[in-house]
Amino acid sequence: MTVTAVPASTRGLALMLGWKRIRFTLLIAGIFGLMIGTSWESGLWSALVRTTLLGLTAMLVFGLFEQWPKHLPRWLARWALQVVGVGLAMPICMAIAYWLSTAPGAPAFYHVPKRMEGYSTLTMIGVLVAPWAALAALVRQKDALARHQALAFDLERSELEREALDARLRLLQTQVAPHFLFNTLANVQALVDKGSPQASDVLRSLIAYLRAAVPRLNDPATTLGQELQLVRAYLELMHMRMPDRLQFAVHADDSVLALHCPPMALLTLVENAVRHGIDPSEEGGRIDIYAERRGDRFVLRVSDTGVGLRETSGGLGTGLSTLRERLRLAFGDTAQVRVSTQHPRGVCAELDVPARGAAA
Repeated sequence: MTVTAVPASTRGLALMLGWKRIRFTLLIAGIFGLMIGTSWESGLWSALVRTTLLGLTAMLVFGLFEQWPKHLPRWLARWALQVVGVGLAMPICMAIAYWLSTAPGAPAFYHVPKRMEGYSTLTMIGVLVAPWAALAALVRQKDALARHQALAFDLERSELEREALDARLRLLQTQVAPHFLFNTLANVQALVDKGSPQASDVLRSLIAYLRAAVPRLNDPATTLGQELQLVRAYLELMHMRMPDRLQFAVHADDSVLALHCPPMALLTLVENAVRHGIDPSEEGGRIDIYAERRGDRFVLRVSDTGVGLRETSGGLGTGLSTLRERLRLAFGDTAQVRVSTQHPRGVCAELDVPARGAAA
């Protein structure tokens, strides 16, 4: 036999005797007690006591069948058991109340026309009102449960989406580390192959740089000031490799140094300028880095006087495409990367993102 189980969260006296239920029950019972109390032979107080007794009985039966029995046959819905139970409890409740209120030796209430009339009136009110009140409570209960489940589902979905985005962002960030590292080691290898005395100094500077840079790769955000320190260290490495072919300058206002910046974002633009602009040029070139705030946004601009965009270059490399994906995951459509050609030669790359975390 297939059975249905009541969720554990609906069990206990705390639910059956909840203050909201008691308040609702007393309100309905009070209204009907006042309605019939004015013409009640035993007085208003007697009518209020009896309607309150009916209401509390309906509430207890409703709560009892809400939790018990724990398992129901497939053909019996719990809501039907609650509604029918509440309806059947009304005449039984009134019969017990009238029996207990009958004086010793007095005839039974059903032998007294006036008392039987009162019993019939209260029973009719209970049978007509209590099941509908139970149905109304069930509807409100279902609506509240549906809203709770919808909120829980939305929260869980948002959490899963956030975790998925974080995981994807971490994956993209780990791709930056080998990309930059392999490029730099290739430069060191080129110096070693040429027998350049600078190879040892460059390698020593690279080790010092990586000790500072690698721990920041897994950070969700860093400050622009920290990014500029890394960029300066990188450009100094590249300047040691090609001292006569690379010049650079950094132009940044102190007011933007405390702004948050995606890790390695600026470095990616600078590395692309070196790799795709300055390196292929026989005479080299100059790289200028600008950081400025524009209202609630800040712009990083990296311009070079290298060879410019070439048809055979296949774009500006995987670093820039990875950067675009990282920015999309972190900022959605609010972040932009723009690449344009400079005249007479060179490339200008701009990173435009919302300004966050500015110092007071």
